[in-house]
Amino acid sequence: MSHALAHRLDLATRLATQAGTLALSLAPPPGAASAGMKGHQDWITEADGAVEAFLKRELTQAFPEDGFQGEETGTGPQGALTWVVDPIDGTSNFARGAPRWCVSIGLMQGRTSVLGVLHAPMLGETFAARQGAGATLNGTPIRAAATIDLARGMVECGWSPRRSNESFYALSRGIMEAGAMLRAGGSGALGLADVAAGRIDGYIELHINLWDVAAALCILSEAGAVVSDFTAGPGMTDGNPIRATGPGVAAALQGIAGF
Repeated sequence: MSHALAHRLDLATRLATQAGTLALSLAPPPGAASAGMKGHQDWITEADGAVEAFLKRELTQAFPEDGFQGEETGTGPQGALTWVVDPIDGTSNFARGAPRWCVSIGLMQGRTSVLGVLHAPMLGETFAARQGAGATLNGTPIRAAATIDLARGMVECGWSPRRSNESFYALSRGIMEAGAMLRAGGSGALGLADVAAGRIDGYIELHINLWDVAAALCILSEAGAVVSDFTAGPGMTDGNPIRATGPGVAAALQGIAGF
């Protein structure tokens, strides 16, 4: 299995880079958002569809035995291994010509993420991991932060229109009252990757979907982060909350988040 995963990771990394180049060729200039809307603050651009079509074609040709699920095209036939793709995570940033977005390619074996690649072309960064082999940023190993005091910590809260503003306010208030610095960056996948790299001490979102986290779950696990059980219950189909933290603040943030 390790050889099969190594082969898939090599290809996924190359495809993520190519997909990033394709997205850049379709990227709008900085300024007012140039995109359609699937729902409240749920953006879609021409690049989302083009990148997903490219990745679906290449992955299914290379591994016809694997399943495929994409944010835009939904779930196709499933295999023992299933690719889960978000063509552009952080579309609201992408649509305004801002740099904080990425191509996300994850591989699920049942409810376990066994491979992940996040490529952020405008940041010049590629996060990658496969089960049992560690996590890297641009080829250099990464680990979750060793912070033990939230008063010295930094935590990102992702906002979701699927949960009430009041619940987001309560979460944010709890984090700030614990003394942590609060931030938000507009890309759940990159927020989770920042936890894996030790750049922040936690990422919490009250609702997020599988395609947003499939790649990051493996990267987080291999980097030693503590992650809530995202795939429990309806997580694989309908999404779930997520809490990813460095180990030293895991209990404290679990108490604040309530899950």
